[in-house]
Amino acid sequence: MKRVIVIGAGPAGLTAAYELLKRGGYEVIILEASDRIGGISQTVKYNGNRMDIGGHRFFSKDDRVMRWWYSILPPQGAPAKDDIIVNSDKVFDKNGADPERTDEVMLKRNRVSRIYYNGKFFDYPVSMKWETIKNMGFATTMKAGFSYIGATAHKLPETSLENFYINRFGKVLYSMFFEGYTEKLWGRHPKYISADWGSQRVKGLSIKAVIADMFGKIFGNKRKVETSLIEEYIYPKLGPGQLYEKVADEITKMGGEIKLNCPVIKINEAEGKINSAVYTENGEEKTIEGDIVISSMPIKDLLDAFSKPDAEMKAVADGLPYRDFITVGLLADRLELQNETKIKTVNNIVPDCWIYVQDTSVKLGRIQVFNNWSPYMVSDFEKYVWVGLEYFCDEGDELWNMSDEDFIGLAEDELQKIGVIDKKYIRDAHRERVKKAYPAYFDTYSRMNELVEYLNTFENLYCVGRNGQHRYNNMDHSMVTAFETVDAIVNNKTDKSPIWNVNTEEDYNEEKSQTNRSEG
Repeated sequence: MKRVIVIGAGPAGLTAAYELLKRGGYEVIILEASDRIGGISQTVKYNGNRMDIGGHRFFSKDDRVMRWWYSILPPQGAPAKDDIIVNSDKVFDKNGADPERTDEVMLKRNRVSRIYYNGKFFDYPVSMKWETIKNMGFATTMKAGFSYIGATAHKLPETSLENFYINRFGKVLYSMFFEGYTEKLWGRHPKYISADWGSQRVKGLSIKAVIADMFGKIFGNKRKVETSLIEEYIYPKLGPGQLYEKVADEITKMGGEIKLNCPVIKINEAEGKINSAVYTENGEEKTIEGDIVISSMPIKDLLDAFSKPDAEMKAVADGLPYRDFITVGLLADRLELQNETKIKTVNNIVPDCWIYVQDTSVKLGRIQVFNNWSPYMVSDFEKYVWVGLEYFCDEGDELWNMSDEDFIGLAEDELQKIGVIDKKYIRDAHRERVKKAYPAYFDTYSRMNELVEYLNTFENLYCVGRNGQHRYNNMDHSMVTAFETVDAIVNNKTDKSPIWNVNTEEDYNEEKSQTNRSEG
C-alpha cells in the first residue's frame, strides 16, 4: 500500500485525501500547520456567531464539483428560517433536506454584491440600468459611455491589469470602480500588476457581457451566464468550514489520519523524488516517509523546506509575493444603510452578501453581511446584524501588527466614517488574521513557468490549491486540481500539465448554461 503525505487541510488537500481513500489502496496522512480544518475556507466560531473568512459562494461550472459538494451536504428541500419570515418564493429540491430540522444541508441563497461609492450603491458587476445612471449622474454617465466607446476602438496592449480593465470598461469606469479597490487589495497600483489576475478573476466580464445579460433577462433567453453574473449560489448552513469539517470526519472514518498543529519544516528530496517530510508535533521533530507527496503549502514555504533546493529556483520562490488578510466581525443592533431594493429581507437589512468599498479615504476593502450568507451564522439573526470587515495587508506591516483592540477601533471608526454604522449600536467584535491569503501576480511571478518546470522534475510531488500553485484559484478550482492529481496518481500518469492548467483556459469557469445550473 502506497503512503501519501498531504500537506495542508484546505479544500484541495482534503479533496485529494478523500478521493484517494475512496479508491482504496492508499494510506493517507494529512499534515496541517494550524489547529483548524478548511484553510481559508474555514468557519470561525465566536460567541455563538460564525465568520466566513473571505466569503465563499459555492458555485461551479464543473459538475464534478457540484456533485461532490452535494454528496457531502444535500440540497435545501424546505424554507430556511429567513425564507419563512419573508415568505420567500424560492423553489427547493423536492428530495432535499429541511434546514429547520437538520444542520446537514446546502442552503440556496440569493447573490447580491454591490459597490459602495460616494455614499451610493452600484451593482457589482456594474449594470446598465436607470439606477446606475441616476447614481452616477448624467454627465458622468456620458463620460463613461464615450470612454468605453473609445476603449473598444483603441485597445491597449494588455501588459498590465490596468490596461486589462480599461479595455473592458473604459477609463472612467475603471477609475471609479476598479482602480482604488485593486490597489487596496494588492498594495500595488494596477499598472504594476500582471493582467493574468484579471483574466482569471473576471473572465469574459465586460460592458458587452453586462449588456448581453441585461437583454437576455428582458427577452427571457436561455443563455450562458458569466460566473460573475450568477444570481444564486449554494452555501452550507453553518458556513464553508462545516462542509470541510465533515469531509475531515469522513477521511478519518475511511482510515485516513489528520494531524493538526503539525507544520512541515523540512522536505528531504534526492534523485528527482521526495523521500520524507519532517514536521513538528508538540515541540518535537518527527520524520515521515512517503511514496507520494501532495502539497498545498505556499510554494515559497515549500522551497524553503527543501533540503537541497536549486539556488536559482529558491530565489524565484522567495520573491513570490502574497497579500495577507485581516477581518473583523462586528455584531450590531442595526446598520445605517437602507434597503432600497425590491429584495425582501428580515428587518429590511440590506440584502448584500458583499459590499465592495471603493472609498480610498478608508483602508476597509469589503464588507460581508453574514445574515445574508446564512441566518444560522448569527446567534440571534432577528435581533442583530453580524458583519465582517475585510482588510488586505502584508504580514508585519502596520495593520498586521496592531493590537486587536486598536484594530477593532480602527474598523469601527472607518465604518462610521462612510456612513454604514453608528458605533453606539455595536455590541461585540472579534478579529482574525490570515497569512498568505492571496497569491499575488507581480515581482518574480513572471518566472512562475520556470518554477513549475522545476517542481515537475520531482516525479512524486503534486502541487495543488491556491497557494500550492501560487494561483488565485477559487475554491472549486482548488478542488479540481485535487481531482486531476488523484487521476494522475491512480492511473500512473506522468504528465502533470492538466493539474497546472486548471483555471488557465479562457473558458474555464467562465460561463454556465442557464439550463444546466446545479444550485438547488
